[in-house]
Amino acid sequence: MVDSLEYDLIIVGSGLAGLRAAIEAAKTGPSLKIGVVSKVQVMRSHSVSAEGGTAAVLFEEEGDTIESHIYDTVKGSDFLADQDVAERLCKEMPREVYQLEHWGMPWSRRKDGRIGQRNFGGYSFPRATYASDKVGFFEMQTLYDTCQKFDNIEFLNEWFVTSIIHDGQQFLGVTAIELSSGTFYTIKAKALIISTGGAGRIYSFSTYALSSTPDGLDMAYRAGLALKDMEFVQFHPTGILPSGILITEGARGEGGYLINKDGERFMKRYAPSKMELAPRDIVSRAIMTEIREGRGFQHETGVDCMKLDLRHVGDAVIREKLGAIREISIKFSGIDPAQEPMDIRPVCHYMMGGIHTNIDGATELKGVWAAGEAACNSVHGANRLGANSTSECIVWGKITGELAAKYAMNAKHSSQFPYHLVTLEEKRIYDGIFRGQGEYNPYEVRQELTDIMNEKAYVFRTESELVEGLKKLQDLRARTWKHVDDKAKEYNTNFTNVMELDSMFRVAEVVLIGAINRKESRGSHARLDYPQRDDANFLHHTLAYYDPKGPIMKKHPVTITRYQPVERKY
Repeated sequence: MVDSLEYDLIIVGSGLAGLRAAIEAAKTGPSLKIGVVSKVQVMRSHSVSAEGGTAAVLFEEEGDTIESHIYDTVKGSDFLADQDVAERLCKEMPREVYQLEHWGMPWSRRKDGRIGQRNFGGYSFPRATYASDKVGFFEMQTLYDTCQKFDNIEFLNEWFVTSIIHDGQQFLGVTAIELSSGTFYTIKAKALIISTGGAGRIYSFSTYALSSTPDGLDMAYRAGLALKDMEFVQFHPTGILPSGILITEGARGEGGYLINKDGERFMKRYAPSKMELAPRDIVSRAIMTEIREGRGFQHETGVDCMKLDLRHVGDAVIREKLGAIREISIKFSGIDPAQEPMDIRPVCHYMMGGIHTNIDGATELKGVWAAGEAACNSVHGANRLGANSTSECIVWGKITGELAAKYAMNAKHSSQFPYHLVTLEEKRIYDGIFRGQGEYNPYEVRQELTDIMNEKAYVFRTESELVEGLKKLQDLRARTWKHVDDKAKEYNTNFTNVMELDSMFRVAEVVLIGAINRKESRGSHARLDYPQRDDANFLHHTLAYYDPKGPIMKKHPVTITRYQPVERKY
């Protein structure tokens, strides 16, 4: 008999969305037993790496408006955002900034003592609320501290959730491995919030933590839930070479220049009114166009790149507002940004796609919600504006926490628990992976997979490259890599790494097939063979449903309330 635990509400993932959900659920249902399950220690969640800001309208008396934030978000999305969802984000967020402040968030300040905001790409007003360049770390610390005030929140750190158990109608529980002991558990619950973050480690050049693999997305996908808009992958313009660590957009918000090998601020050709503060998809394409046309630099590793110049910003401003960036640059590339420009290149940074939800974060399965980057409520459409992701995590953490708690307060634990599904899951991971045999090293296979994505589904895409990438991926998956050499029970990272790789294959396949099918250029999805946006044929979301033979692809309408699509210029 499999070991078993029981909660009212399970939250899988302990980043910004998961912690905000836990707080709201604990406030909504003080008698509920809430379990926050995470494969890492809470403060190792990738949300701590967010650097630049959290978008919110705070100073309407100075000219900013909610309406402007909504339109900037919709335009930034290349008109694929659901406009009612964008409106909800922008209306909810200001009070969340002040709520965080009341819980102890050390926002950076203006000279008059009010909360500071900086410029970010694609906005018509400086509305990225920041805390130096460590906003995610401080937000996480603030939320984690606040969680400690609630006796009904329990953290299960270093537990790997492997599957969702349901009866075809509603959620009943999950299966998980306690990594410290290697014990396989059933965790029964009435409600679930999935907040496991993005899938960015399917790319090799990536800003994500190594733990940011698509286990949560794949778990939902295998349970019959749709993945939505997975072809839209954001490449942040400024990943530092050679590591790919993020150089925040705040560096350009504080006045940084992008320059080519002729010493020219080349963004004047691509977004003359916004220059370096155009949306990320536009800046990334501009960088790659400059490189393709021979105006790039070559890094000592042989990789083509551009330069980010902060010298004119001055050492004092860099130390005060970009201290972590200075430290990253010195440590990881040996460059003091006050003295010389940094080598940068577009890097996988965010997934606009995720688990298909409605405006409330509810999935297609009763009792299951998703929040943060793991979810796709379509607030970002085809391209996310910087600083809107931490906002999304916080707003839908709150929304899903409250709704899931209310649901759990009225639901009952099922008396007919489908233990046969637990047995099937145990066989899938132990017989199919742990005790598997094979001649291919799964770590080399993982490197090949991420290199395929980097080479075939990067900033610019073509049908031939995407199809070749899909064939290579499928050939790679057919090899005998499902085996675990380390047979220890306790802290078997070899086992978790191979389970992660199993998920990476299914989700990478959805990204490639979605990109092949979308024969247009929209937002982050830039097709050289279809360079124009095609609203007549592709103004829709993409849904992918799991089938062992390959994803079943469907269309889903875009919600347009008041802004009709127009040509996107900056």
